[in-house]
Amino acid sequence: MKNLLKFCFVFLTLLFVSCGDDDDSQPPVALNVSISEFVATNADYSSLAAALEVAGLTATLNGDTEFTVFAPNNAAFSTFLNAAGFASLEDVPVDVLTNILLNHVVSGNNVSATLSTGYINSLATFGTTDRTLSLYLDLTSGVRINNVATVAAADIAASNGVIHAVDAVLGIPTVVTQATANPAFSELVGALVAASDSTVDYVALLSGTTASPFTVFGPTNDAFTSLLGALGFASVRDVPQAVLQDILNYHVVAGANVQAGDLTDAQEVTTFQGESITIDLSTGAQIIDATGTPTNIIITDVQTGNGVVHAVDKVLLPQAAIDAVDPTIKGLAMMTADLSTLFTALELTGLDAAVDNRDADVTRCASSCLDSGYLKSRT
Repeated sequence: MKNLLKFCFVFLTLLFVSCGDDDDSQPPVALNVSISEFVATNADYSSLAAALEVAGLTATLNGDTEFTVFAPNNAAFSTFLNAAGFASLEDVPVDVLTNILLNHVVSGNNVSATLSTGYINSLATFGTTDRTLSLYLDLTSGVRINNVATVAAADIAASNGVIHAVDAVLGIPTVVTQATANPAFSELVGALVAASDSTVDYVALLSGTTASPFTVFGPTNDAFTSLLGALGFASVRDVPQAVLQDILNYHVVAGANVQAGDLTDAQEVTTFQGESITIDLSTGAQIIDATGTPTNIIITDVQTGNGVVHAVDKVLLPQAAIDAVDPTIKGLAMMTADLSTLFTALELTGLDAAVDNRDADVTRCASSCLDSGYLKSRT
């Protein structure tokens, strides 16, 4: 009888809300109903309800612990199953289904007013570890998650948290998923495409499991802008492909999921390119590349299903790339450890733009001054 009364209350609550509000843009509000109960009594979420049962998560979302659930509707599940080649939910391996469902769940009651652009962690985990996966929220226009799903109805209240209805299933993200989700990495995505050829497809590589897990030090758009100016190129497509491949490979560590807490001071790390970088924790989290100048790690531990991403504020340069390019004066200063002070001074004074050219005579002059020790003695 108690369960029957609870069901009747849920039904009448939903009926009252749907009949009493003529604005279809307003989400239904469920009072004194758990997340699981709301899903189970809403016909548009029958696939989600069935998936929760298969994964054994119904009881978890029916307790007192507060959660935020990004809930895909039936149409979203149908699209996901078709794209993945599954005929039904029963065909999805239970462990896979469970982790996918957990990727829609965040700890705490995160109503829309508390959400902001940036990373939050779901309850899904990387492999067999307890390292939770990252979700990227973009609130530029509405709420976009991992550049995969959009919140269609927000703030559906439940007794143990809140539900945000989404229009797509959030699959387990890859390194590429997170690179494409965050607009600050658009230049990096462009570089991955530009560097791909018949021998290597960087998008496919970093989306898959071959040589994974990956640790990727991802340069931001500003980092690429600075590098391109120093090299005298208008875009990443202008960089010689072999050089661009060397540069990208130098940002990847294969076969290791190295989070920030795993880094140690003076640690030598061999990259996918073959050359090493050095971790410097003496004045914050930094990386020393072949130029000898430090690069700051500005975002850490963006965990994906096939590796982890850390954002850096400078493009790392291996010796092979340094030897292969003809830099501007700014680029010469950027690539020479002894001129790091000069490079900083050029940026601070705004003179970096004035010397950002390929004037052969000026560049040779700068090189001669460097070789003679003239510039070294003044930096």
